[in-house]
Amino acid sequence: MRHFLLFYEYGPDFEIRRAEVREQHLARAWTASARGDLVLAGALAEPLDTGLLLFKGDSAVTAEQFARSDPYVTNGLVEAWRVREWITAVGDDAASPAGKPSDTKEKAHE
Repeated sequence: MRHFLLFYEYGPDFEIRRAEVREQHLARAWTASARGDLVLAGALAEPLDTGLLLFKGDSAVTAEQFARSDPYVTNGLVEAWRVREWITAVGDDAASPAGKPSDTKEKAHE
């Protein structure tokens, strides 16, 4: 299992136009989440110019397919998108755990 970040660059009229297709976009996102492909998704705040979606899987294909058929993309609300692998190293769901001390829980409570 690996992690992939899907970055969306919203167009200047995103806030005005998103209501047109938001329900379709959210339905697809919740379906991907229920399948276990999409871990988290949302927009970065102030300014509302970027969306970020975290996928997990064996390759970037799932994130790429999501973007290519997402109503935000197909209706021109997203000006550009890209997928990047994120090498996660810390946390219970890290794909490549690194340097975790054996007594982490004890130190967290000190």
